[in-house]
Amino acid sequence: MKILVTGAAGFIGFHTVLALINAGYIVIGIDNICSYYDVQLKYARLKMIGIEENEIKQGEYIQSKTFESFRFIKMDLNDRERLNKLFEAEDFTYVVNLAAQAGVRYSLQNPFAYIDSNISGFMNLLEACRYHPVKHLVYASSSSVYGSSLATPFKETDSTDSPVSLYAATKKANELMAYSYAKLYNIHTTGIRFFTVYGPWGRPDMAPSLFMSAIIKGETIKLFNNGNMMRDFTFIDDVVNGVVKIIPSQSLMETPHAIYNIGCSAPVKLTDFLSVIEHETGIKAKVIMMDMQPGDVISTYADTTRLQRDFHYQPSTSLETGIHSFYSWFADYYKIPHQVS
Repeated sequence: MKILVTGAAGFIGFHTVLALINAGYIVIGIDNICSYYDVQLKYARLKMIGIEENEIKQGEYIQSKTFESFRFIKMDLNDRERLNKLFEAEDFTYVVNLAAQAGVRYSLQNPFAYIDSNISGFMNLLEACRYHPVKHLVYASSSSVYGSSLATPFKETDSTDSPVSLYAATKKANELMAYSYAKLYNIHTTGIRFFTVYGPWGRPDMAPSLFMSAIIKGETIKLFNNGNMMRDFTFIDDVVNGVVKIIPSQSLMETPHAIYNIGCSAPVKLTDFLSVIEHETGIKAKVIMMDMQPGDVISTYADTTRLQRDFHYQPSTSLETGIHSFYSWFADYYKIPHQVS
């Protein structure tokens, strides 16, 4: 069976591609390798799955040097013509859409990037699945759709009509678009509401990397809302295990469209998360307390009952184990001397 993974050079996309290859699927990955954060990290991820930076050319297939079952194409979802030709040529069984313009705060600075990528790009993908039917389209949504709700844990049945950032609004729009296409054209679609994912090869704009980098460099860490923030941190391996279980599940779906939370269901206060990093690195953080930022939410907390019921999903990585793994990768990748324990 052949799977298309969009956002293949991204954090979750890279790990998902690797898991699918190891599970025996034929995988084609696409990514536009945008410069929202350091593109060298994206190229380094691709190198880990056998794709060399100097061989990448826009719109051309690159065969992995490591895995016979993986090919990569640098492509933007807004290139409708090329996207449709790809679907025509490959006859995909499944599609996993992990391509998106990420980041809550950046959506305040560059809103059009979110419309181009998260709305227009997703629309093009839905149309491609309409005219070149696939068994299942799995796509990334976000815990951000829950807005500033104080009713925790967040359940898939909760109201998501009050997003507090444009990023969240685009993810809610993706769910509505997928629902309408599922109803109109019987395309099986599943949205996955990711919570705060961390681990090796993680994004440098997210709290785990920002905290780790600042501690090591002796820089000050800003804790917003005076540190009174809770996040449902979930280790990347646990997240990907859930995604891989969902992909072939279209035959289990009672309706053409489904939504699942993927989280750890154990929210951690940011000050406690920082303490675990301090213990792992052996360095005391320099902290400054800040007011709440526009678009931010105080707490995220996933109710994963539905995912546990349908797929026996159970995250198994403790925060201490996850941070240890993340720090080992971080120190190696950024060439930071550290003591291996």
